[in-house]
Amino acid sequence: MTSVIQVRSVRRAFSRPWGRPPVVAIAEATFDIGAGEVVCLVGAARSGKTTLLRLAAGVLRPSAGVVRIVADADPRRSIGFAPRDPAFPPGFTVREVLEYYARAHATGPERDAQVRDALEGSGLSGGAGRRATALPLADARRLLLAQSLLGGRRILVLDEPFAGLDAVTRRDLSDRLQRLVVTGGSVLLSSADPVGLERLADRVLVLRAGRLVVDAPATALLGGRVLEVVLDVPPLEPPPGFRITATGLEADLGGQSAESALAVCRAHRLSVRASRVRLKTLDEAI
Repeated sequence: MTSVIQVRSVRRAFSRPWGRPPVVAIAEATFDIGAGEVVCLVGAARSGKTTLLRLAAGVLRPSAGVVRIVADADPRRSIGFAPRDPAFPPGFTVREVLEYYARAHATGPERDAQVRDALEGSGLSGGAGRRATALPLADARRLLLAQSLLGGRRILVLDEPFAGLDAVTRRDLSDRLQRLVVTGGSVLLSSADPVGLERLADRVLVLRAGRLVVDAPATALLGGRVLEVVLDVPPLEPPPGFRITATGLEADLGGQSAESALAVCRAHRLSVRASRVRLKTLDEAI
């Protein structure tokens, strides 16, 4: 797969006053983003996700290492960045916000066409006349997506694009990003809560204390099966290999069958009401 972003041995530290030692936000990071790929960067709060995204997008310079944007056109016009927190010029409508930023890319009819494409790509065509600062969170995130799409940008770097959104909106934005990827675009996005991103992510990066500790295909992480067991009365202590849930027990099956795992429940004289096997979710796998 052709790489569109190459990050090599990147480190980023922030200096502090009064002679205090610098804060190392990214200790070491090496990874690629491929053409037509969605990569999900996962990590706890303050793990360095925003810093790493800004480095990948060219918003920040690394203290050490190299970030390369591989594109036919000017790299600065090939990559679109959307921050986590919406902030728009006061008094502007949605359309005026996009027209303001589109001036960096084109003028006249071409600028109008870019604004129209960004509105359609983000799902904001019906709300172009609303005040940007009065948008609900879901539409504010759509407007951030629209800004990142301006100028026909094909590489998107999105910081927590699904934070605070309901399941329906998350699904709609996921579908829109998938349509971009199908036509050759690439997406690097971050998430502190990866629930529901199983159908979107091609690859997962896990960041912990400024270091990438996992870089794996999503299919490899999601290959595990989980047995869920509903019990009439949950036990005080789970049988070996099981963990207690709100409705009973669950266990990672690994290479064993569901029947053999259920036999363990019966051997411990647990009253099984129902059971099912499901695939691991992304947050469980991580």
